[in-house]
Amino acid sequence: QLQLVESGGGWVQPGGSLRLSCAASGFTLDSYAIGWFRQAPGKEREGVSCISSSAGSTYYADSVKGRFTISRDNAKNTVYLQMNSLKPEDTAVYYCAADRRITAVQHMCVWKIGGSWGQGTQVTVSS
Repeated sequence: QLQLVESGGGWVQPGGSLRLSCAASGFTLDSYAIGWFRQAPGKEREGVSCISSSAGSTYYADSVKGRFTISRDNAKNTVYLQMNSLKPEDTAVYYCAADRRITAVQHMCVWKIGGSWGQGTQVTVSS
């Protein structure tokens, strides 16, 4: 059974940092593009950052460019999202998704494509 589990969320003050992890079980991530998405209350789900299976291509939403970094460790079957300089507007439930059909990671993020999804982890940025 394919399963993705997010962790690393929590509460942080504005300007702080968090690192989210997306761990896979039941399958190996090395042939999957991975995306991080978020959804705030009353808002649509947004593609935050996506990475190709080889890590050769990445995409970032304009709202997080220069602050967030996506990376992957295929040996650990895990993808990370390092979030720095967090703002209150980053508050949301963050989800990771995996899909092996992706040819362009921008499409995965913009069109919110994901064959398998995790259950999400809450990130709250407030003072």
